[in-house]
Amino acid sequence: MMKLKARTEFEESIQSSCRSLFLTSAIPDLVNSEGTMKQVEFLDASLRKEITTREENRRERLVKRAKFPIYKTFVGYEYRCVKLPPALSREELENVDFIKQKNNLVLYGPVGIGKTHMAIAAGVNACMKGYKVRFFTVTELVLKLAEARKNGTLERFRRDLNEQDLLILDEWGYVPVDRDGSQLLFRVISDSYESKSLLLTTNLEFSKWGSIFTDDQMAAAMIDRLVHHGHLILFEGNSYRMEHALMKQTARQPEGKKVSA
Repeated sequence: MMKLKARTEFEESIQSSCRSLFLTSAIPDLVNSEGTMKQVEFLDASLRKEITTREENRRERLVKRAKFPIYKTFVGYEYRCVKLPPALSREELENVDFIKQKNNLVLYGPVGIGKTHMAIAAGVNACMKGYKVRFFTVTELVLKLAEARKNGTLERFRRDLNEQDLLILDEWGYVPVDRDGSQLLFRVISDSYESKSLLLTTNLEFSKWGSIFTDDQMAAAMIDRLVHHGHLILFEGNSYRMEHALMKQTARQPEGKKVSA
């Protein structure tokens, strides 16, 4: 009885694996009718291993295509400077639940305090879950948009962006953007509205976006689309990079020399 139950479970597992691998029903049918217990067990293990290998390869491809500047995870990440909104828990953030809900994240705070690290770690976790992700600095994205328009490939580039599940835009507002660049960025924001998630890192408060993007109304429209389905994550504190900078040294008095009163 136990052997019959085990065989049934193996056969069901093989059937499920074949569906996942887009194989015909001929394989499970043949196994069911002619396969020995050893053969059924071996085939089940082989198919499951193939699925695992394909999933691992797909995750690696997604991470590579995301074009992260460096690989970062949440392992060891310090939340001491982070203030999460009530509607977003740490677990939900690290599980990237916001992507399934097509919500946006705006990471706001001073430089060197962990915003980009969090953005990349969230992007990596998204890739691990099978989501399509692309990472850009805002300056890089504006240049690519302008170049694509000049080459006549703007619509193709926009379609590529629209196929992503998560767009990460780093250093939002760090460098002023001219009117043409602002209009191109606005189209990206508009295309993404309620169709994918955006994750922005910025040190610029909303009230100053108009001065960076040359148009108060355009900036207000961007903000409206971002915050409608979005969470604001605040970063407060001193720069981690400055605190741990190699160039930062404590002044020392030479040995044996006294300071005059």
